[in-house]
Amino acid sequence: MFSNEQRVRHTSYGTGTIVHSDDQRTSVQFDEHGLKKFVTRIVQLEATDVPAPSRPVRKSRKKTA
Repeated sequence: MFSNEQRVRHTSYGTGTIVHSDDQRTSVQFDEHGLKKFVTRIVQLEATDVPAPSRPVRKSRKKTA
C-alpha cells in the first residue's frame, strides 16, 4: 500500500500524488488529469521520483462593499 503524499505513476494518467489510500480505495491527484479513485487491490501504480509541478499561487479576493 502507498502512503499519502507519495508520488506515483499510472500507465494511462501519468504522474500524480497519493491523496488517500486504505485497504479499499486509493485516491490520486494526477498532474494533468485531476483526482481519480481506484480499488486498491487492483490498481497498478509505481513509485516515482518525478517532483510535483509547482502550482500557481492563488490571490485572495477582497470583498467590495
